[in-house]
Amino acid sequence: MGKNTHTDPFVSYIYRHGVKQPRNPWSDGPENVTQCPIAAGTNFTYEVIFSSEEGTLWWHAHSDWTRATVYGAIVILPALNTTYPFATPDAQETLILASWFKGDVMEIIEEALASGGDPNISDAFLINGQPGDLYDCSNETTYRLLVDYGKTYLLRVINAVMNEEQFFALANHTLTVVAQDAAYIKPITTSYIMITPGQTMDILVTANQPPSHYYIASKAFVDGSVPFNNSTTTAIVQYNGNYSAPSTTPFPTLPDYDNQTAADNFTSQIRALASKEHPISVPLEIHSKIVISIAINERICPNSNCSGPHNNAISASLNNISFELPSTDILQAYYRGNNNGVYSTSFPNKPPYYFNFTGDVGNNTIYPNFGTRVRMIKYGAGVEIVFQGTNIIAPENHPMHLHGFSFYVVGTGYGNFNSTTSPKTYNLVDPPEVNTIGVPKNGWTAIRFVADNPGVWFMHCHLERHSSWGMDTVLIVRNGNTTESKIRPPPAYMPPCSKS
Repeated sequence: MGKNTHTDPFVSYIYRHGVKQPRNPWSDGPENVTQCPIAAGTNFTYEVIFSSEEGTLWWHAHSDWTRATVYGAIVILPALNTTYPFATPDAQETLILASWFKGDVMEIIEEALASGGDPNISDAFLINGQPGDLYDCSNETTYRLLVDYGKTYLLRVINAVMNEEQFFALANHTLTVVAQDAAYIKPITTSYIMITPGQTMDILVTANQPPSHYYIASKAFVDGSVPFNNSTTTAIVQYNGNYSAPSTTPFPTLPDYDNQTAADNFTSQIRALASKEHPISVPLEIHSKIVISIAINERICPNSNCSGPHNNAISASLNNISFELPSTDILQAYYRGNNNGVYSTSFPNKPPYYFNFTGDVGNNTIYPNFGTRVRMIKYGAGVEIVFQGTNIIAPENHPMHLHGFSFYVVGTGYGNFNSTTSPKTYNLVDPPEVNTIGVPKNGWTAIRFVADNPGVWFMHCHLERHSSWGMDTVLIVRNGNTTESKIRPPPAYMPPCSKS
């Protein structure tokens, strides 16, 4: 259980990112999808149900840009009488990467939506709430991780950054990645990682270097022509013991901000552990195939005086539908059978028309439709979703996240997905099981899962500016035929919705 007592008018929804909440969408948290706002001065008790999760997840606010400052870690240890699929580390530490803005984040996104332009970029990145030594501010509070020579540490890294994927490294030390999104993977030995907003990674590091100070560093990976924060945040690994601090602290080598090859070289190594103790179950029989085009678009601006391209406003879409949040929550409307125009079930299972998504797209793809359209899925169905990146307006990577499920990343590639040849490249043996996946710029990613969690589940890009522009949708998994396959009854109290 977790109670959220609400006093700030903006902090009104809390989401446990990656927690599946079986049959319990009532406590999922996204704004006007599964609940209405918690009124100031009132409280709402979330019931958090863990199932198969083991490892590192996190929680954050889920309304507009409030997650910029409202977030934290969730650590699920191995069950009693079990252990890690690797030698038990001597100690653990959580490292949360985040964004920091000089301005009020709510004002920043509200001004951007009003003007139709891109929101201001963040002013710094943070590691555990501190920017580090490279910014024009005090370095007295730079985060320090104290270690003992010869010991092995499990670093639980969470990317809570708002709008940029991140390269991350530790000077002179080898990283061994053992889990992603609370699922174990075959160990990867590397000098750096690339982690998208929303993702977590568990990393083993052995303190085997001469006792000294060593920088941890993290900076953006952005390979699109978009505004971004090109600064670097740092923390320090500091060995315990008697020695003189170095005059120059060793600094890790990070790939260039736009080095797609470096990003691919890391992510292509990720494979599920798929052991007897940690098995996977990739659906081989697919009942529902969905292809979703991802795009940055334009919205026609009154008087043609907006700050986006062609004096229009920037928008975003999935399958040419720019998502609009309703004024009441979708879950209650669905559960009570009282839609009354809250949503439409007409979200398409493929793009409205096909073209060379990653080539010269022309102008006929710029303007999306708008609305609250959801996709209905039968309980127990094997689902395959292909996310297709597009070259519309401003192509870039998109970390796509699905509530209520983990899914298997069975394939990815560049260019346009080909329904005949692309599936031949699928990995159905040990694909990684995640809840957030980066769809490459001008490329595609295919995921699979079994729709065994009835409820109303948000799916969106985890770059906040994209989600704010409408790069979202909702999957509704229908009830099954048994009590155990139906949505649990709602709690006695749910935050009331506005009658407006």
